[in-house]
Amino acid sequence: MATPEAAEHDYVVVGAGSAGSVITRRLLDQGYRVHVLEAGPGDDDPLISTPQAWPALLGGEMDWAIPTVPQKHANDRSIIWPRGKVLGGSSSINGMIYVRGHRSDYDSWAYGGCPGWDWESVLPLFKRSEDHVDGASEWHGAGGPLPVSRIADPHPTALAFIEAATALGIPQTDDFNGEQMSGVGFNHVTVRDGKRMSAWQSFVAPVAGLPGLTVTTGAHAHRVLFEGERAVGVEYSVGGTLHRTRAAAEVVLCGGVIGSAQLLLLSGVGPAGQLRELGIGVLADLPGVGENLHDHAIVFNLYEAAKPLPPGKANLLEAQLFASTDARRPGPDLQPLFFHVVYPADSYPVPEHGYTIAPGIVRPLSRGTLRLASADPETSPLVDPNMLAESHDLEALVDAVEMCREIGASSSFDEWRKAEVAPGPDARTRDDLREFVRRAVSTYQHQVGTCRMGLDSMSVVDPSLRVHGVSGLRVADASIMPSVPSGNTNAPSIMIGEKASDLILSGQ
Repeated sequence: MATPEAAEHDYVVVGAGSAGSVITRRLLDQGYRVHVLEAGPGDDDPLISTPQAWPALLGGEMDWAIPTVPQKHANDRSIIWPRGKVLGGSSSINGMIYVRGHRSDYDSWAYGGCPGWDWESVLPLFKRSEDHVDGASEWHGAGGPLPVSRIADPHPTALAFIEAATALGIPQTDDFNGEQMSGVGFNHVTVRDGKRMSAWQSFVAPVAGLPGLTVTTGAHAHRVLFEGERAVGVEYSVGGTLHRTRAAAEVVLCGGVIGSAQLLLLSGVGPAGQLRELGIGVLADLPGVGENLHDHAIVFNLYEAAKPLPPGKANLLEAQLFASTDARRPGPDLQPLFFHVVYPADSYPVPEHGYTIAPGIVRPLSRGTLRLASADPETSPLVDPNMLAESHDLEALVDAVEMCREIGASSSFDEWRKAEVAPGPDARTRDDLREFVRRAVSTYQHQVGTCRMGLDSMSVVDPSLRVHGVSGLRVADASIMPSVPSGNTNAPSIMIGEKASDLILSGQ
């Protein structure tokens, strides 16, 4: 039985992750009453604030750890997708890398039917969020809520990675968010004074005492409430008890690529045939809900170390590079990442001491789906990214593996390298590497696309992030991305929160 309805708020924000935190702050700044619903707990676990501790958060109570369906093109393996279930969402469990992507990513969104989302339009939003250690510049902002720092004391193996890559002719770049994205260099990170600065800690924690803010943790959203075709609130459960909260202005879904699409479907917004099969009444027939699911793909080129490695002082992910499989591309499509720790490759041995060079692709062509498994909101949906379905993705990832093995075999690593564990010395041919990729491919944890923004019949939200076919309802998170940017998705998700705030506050 549902409890009596709570006092009405101006806005209900579902999900306290990267975009949801930004929207909450910007609405509070303008004096609005905001009710934030977060399925996970508070973010006071010390592992969250410790930059070196993020691997210990994966698979724990603050991680949804969503399994995909068996992946047909990846040896029928189910791949676990870490997704934050805590205040701050995935920004509380990620690797803290601050990368925006290439300008062509956003220009392509605009050309594809999303005016106002081109690079020149979104760069000021990235800068508005930032409090960059270097201060304000053409590329960075100062004084914003989000601290962005540099790696101050690099790990010796991260230095070896950069030295090895430059020896192969890869240029060094000082700032992946500056004039030249392609190249090898050190990451900028969302860390200040040795502590993780999640979106929640950056944007909301400093104003947590404002009377207009209501935060409910452990709140599992069941459905959006409608009066006619207008969203007026959300039904959710806490500890098995149903509650309702009302929004006088709008409901904003910030549940991420899985949560936002799932909640739309549970609310009767989605492909009519699928909804009817599950006994869900159809409010708006939107065939694109749950389509266009995609993710950056990664594998782990793993090395056993000749000696124990010293502990790192930053985020374990200090250096990476961006490169292209074809010089004619406007931006990079490869993103190899260096870990100065062992990150296991699926089904390969795990050395006691080691390091990892992780080949990754950031312009995947494969697309998958999200479907409801049942009408029960507590049941995980069926997640099928359809990884490696397009042969281009497989070949690009093999290209990245070959590049990373060349870096790993460099004399720069002679002091540290004992043996390559994955793919290992038996992998000699390109066919061997294709099999390695199918056997070990994993998620870069950059999933997007299930509530795609656009103007066509398969889009879910318009360029103002309003859900087609209903009113009073927006989606603002990585699920609205038409295509994934060429880099980590936390900074772009924060930018989406800034853009959504402007759209909401201007009445667009």
